[in-house]
Amino acid sequence: FTGVIGDMGSERLRQPTAMPGAEWFPQAKLNFAENLLRRRDERQALVFWGEDQCKTQLSYAELYAAVSRLAQALRAQGVGVGDRVAGMMPNMPATLVAMLASSAIGAIWSSCSPDFGVDGALDRFGQVEPKVWFVPDGYWYNGKKIDIASKVSAIAAGLPTVSRIITVPYIHDGTLAGFNDERAQNWDDFLAPYPAG
Repeated sequence: FTGVIGDMGSERLRQPTAMPGAEWFPQAKLNFAENLLRRRDERQALVFWGEDQCKTQLSYAELYAAVSRLAQALRAQGVGVGDRVAGMMPNMPATLVAMLASSAIGAIWSSCSPDFGVDGALDRFGQVEPKVWFVPDGYWYNGKKIDIASKVSAIAAGLPTVSRIITVPYIHDGTLAGFNDERAQNWDDFLAPYPAG
């Protein structure tokens, strides 16, 4: 009745007398991205305003196109069902696009804020062993640009499973000054070969 797209499975309730322990719809499956991206019109899907510095709006059609392009790029990078994709990203449109693109292809999304320290980020991402890692070129805090290049370098050195580091424009053009890693690629360059669709 809610219009959720998915498969409920044949079992509605397992262990109904066990409290706690009852399981509702234990066989149910749904794809978060499929449900959030089912609209493809010009209605407003996302409004972003980052500390008075960045403003963006995306329609459902624009959001779908961005997710489609990134899903294609991730597949081309060898990311598939059950693989992990990580983001050390602020709350911004690219973060949502990366999470939805990962979900759309059956990958697992793991994230943390870019203000995490090196040890905290390595504790989180080292456990999940991501194939692709998204990082911003910095972030805004209290009206100030925060540079994270040295932190990204230290974390990248501890993530040997990462085959591609995608740097996302937020405070500059996607370039992390002083960050040199052959696995790094700018967001726009990563998406360039893939059409919306």
